[in-house]
Amino acid sequence: MAKRAFDIVVALVGLAIGWPVLLALGLAVRMTSPGPAIHWSRRVGRYNREFAMPKFRSMRTDTPDVATHLLKDPDRWVTPLGRFLRKSSLDELPQLWSVLIGDMSLVGPRPALFNQYDLIELRTQSGVERLRPGVTGWAQVNGRDELPIPEKVKLDREYLERQSFGFDLAIILATARAALTARGVSH
Repeated sequence: MAKRAFDIVVALVGLAIGWPVLLALGLAVRMTSPGPAIHWSRRVGRYNREFAMPKFRSMRTDTPDVATHLLKDPDRWVTPLGRFLRKSSLDELPQLWSVLIGDMSLVGPRPALFNQYDLIELRTQSGVERLRPGVTGWAQVNGRDELPIPEKVKLDREYLERQSFGFDLAIILATARAALTARGVSH
């Protein structure tokens, strides 16, 4: 209950204070590549329920709908502004909306793409599917794109077992550090 209240307050404050940045980034995306500013990605959330997760579009509109690491030559699909958005994690800011409406939490396992069957299955086997997915998470601050799926799930399970307000705050601070250095972003 306290975690959800914290999520709502932070999302409301973030959206209220950050709307000029969100607007500027949305306009920049629209001006630098054809297509919408927001990409609604099909993701798997709590209890393996699908939901639409917003992100600032960082890839071309004709990009195949698969995990970036599965793309042949992923750099070919990333827009020039998209590279910056991904490295700085600014593409994730619209997810405050998903936090506000309850599809996501600030901290939890990153939501799997609808077609990441191996990740979904391993998370289900380890009980991680009970968690609300997060804008950031324990696996995110321990390797991000560089982690193999079994290692991600191991870290997600560790988060499930250790979750607390203090642990969430530590993950949020580690995320801010990682975003400032672009650590762990491969594309």
